[in-house]
Amino acid sequence: MKKLILLLAAMSLLMVGCIGGQAKKELADPCFKDAPQWVINPQVEGAIAATGSAKKSAGGMQFTRDAAMANARSEISRVLEVKVKTMMKDFTQVTGVGDAQTVDKVTSSVSKQVSSQVLQGTMQKDAWFSPCSELYVLVVLDPSKVAMETKKQVVSSMKKDDALWQQFQAQKAQKDLDAAVDKEFQ
Repeated sequence: MKKLILLLAAMSLLMVGCIGGQAKKELADPCFKDAPQWVINPQVEGAIAATGSAKKSAGGMQFTRDAAMANARSEISRVLEVKVKTMMKDFTQVTGVGDAQTVDKVTSSVSKQVSSQVLQGTMQKDAWFSPCSELYVLVVLDPSKVAMETKKQVVSSMKKDDALWQQFQAQKAQKDLDAAVDKEFQ
């Protein structure tokens, strides 16, 4: 009898809540109240952008800012290049006989992401302190600087290859000369 009364009470509360005609809106996360759009979707035309965040620290504002900047740069690095290793294991086991059978199922997923980039020219474009004491920074990287740095690296690499080739040729010539001299005096 008590269960029936509890069930009727719960149903009446549910019906009273629905009588208003409109569904209640869920409250947004108060930490993101009045947050700029870039906090959630960091996009800047003509640049590669990322948001980084860090909780307010006893280390001071500079420490908090440095941590947020590091997080944003890390994200930019992953945007440019990321190596991903992933593994998924699935295990199913049946034990028992007939109606006494039970099925155990275990699924595990592991993912590892590694990125290593040299970022030159990143800069903080904007910052916002949330009501929950977290600093958000918008960091951008100008793609033209990335292209310019890539070109420098390629040219530098080509020059190194030329120098290594010349060094190899000089060593080969010296060995040929030594072999010819040794052959002459034998």
